[in-house]
Amino acid sequence: MAIDKKIVEVLPAVRMMLSDEKIKIAKIAEAGNAALAQIEVDATKAAEEVLGAVKAAADAYKAENGAYPQLINLKGLGLAAVAETATQLEELLEHGSCGDAFETHERAHGKTAIVTGGAQGFGGGVVEQFVHDGGNVIIADLNEALGKQFAEELNAKSGSNKAFFVKVDVSNLESVENLIYETVCEFGGFDVFISNAGVLRAGGLEEMDGPTFDFMTKVNYTGYFYCAKASSKVLKLQTAYKKGYYADIIQINSKSGLKGSNKNFAYAGGKFGGIGLTQSFAMELMPSRVKVNSICPGNFFDGPLWSDPEKGLFVQYLNAGKVKGAKTIEDVKAFYEAQVPAGRGCTVIDVMRAVYYIMEQEYETGQAVPVTGGQEMLR
Repeated sequence: MAIDKKIVEVLPAVRMMLSDEKIKIAKIAEAGNAALAQIEVDATKAAEEVLGAVKAAADAYKAENGAYPQLINLKGLGLAAVAETATQLEELLEHGSCGDAFETHERAHGKTAIVTGGAQGFGGGVVEQFVHDGGNVIIADLNEALGKQFAEELNAKSGSNKAFFVKVDVSNLESVENLIYETVCEFGGFDVFISNAGVLRAGGLEEMDGPTFDFMTKVNYTGYFYCAKASSKVLKLQTAYKKGYYADIIQINSKSGLKGSNKNFAYAGGKFGGIGLTQSFAMELMPSRVKVNSICPGNFFDGPLWSDPEKGLFVQYLNAGKVKGAKTIEDVKAFYEAQVPAGRGCTVIDVMRAVYYIMEQEYETGQAVPVTGGQEMLR
């Protein structure tokens, strides 16, 4: 899909401009029925002119009708719908009207999140919990078949919210920019970007080759930069058009970003660097009310990263001799569990509690929040 930069420059601001107490979502239909529109604006002009015209027309409509318009014909771009839920958006674009949204106190209701590496593992768990809690989610992943199937499964049991899949390679800036564009077309913008995608190949100095090191760095370190670069443009646009609104970039880092890791330096180095990026991005973006934080989970033993019987870390660490005296995968697992004061590995809900804390507070930024069961403590 060719990226229409005008949509990215306009629709997130319109989304915020037409939100009252509750943050709305928006969707643009290139082939929408313009006759359904309540206001009409020429969108072929410069973005700032378009937004000025939308505000003037929307304010006039509200003065006459008591509420902001929900359908706007952005001539040259398409028909834009603005509503509280994904279900309402579809009804608006099809029928020109929709029912009221149900009152809900679900923790993620009204929020839209992008989760990279969201088709499985930790990312998949974060996506599933976010949808369960009433949020809209973009599942961003390289695995198209798995991602689409996951979205279908979530939508089959969700309420008025929605999961949407976009294929992305976080090590490619154009691919990340397309992710942002498709998200804006589907939801009008987003409130939190969760940079979770990552790769791990264990090995010491003798085993690690240059291409493998470069590959891990490109995904784990450069990929986070690409995600922050592309997402911050939309997040800053949204905060500029909604007083008191805060947005978030959250990197899922690792306890390996807090302490070096034997025969795992390529991964640890990228994660250490990621915290440096987080602190630097936070200083740059907080004046625009965009918070940037990292979460450093402990070991997620139950996910494929650790437990995959062929490529999982238990197998890799056993083969690399990382755990002295270990003869079996069970020996490796027992070694790592014994290092955690809490006596178990990290779970998705442990990480989600940290995600919600970061999103709900408005004061902390540039932090690396440990979620390690006491294995790594702040110092």
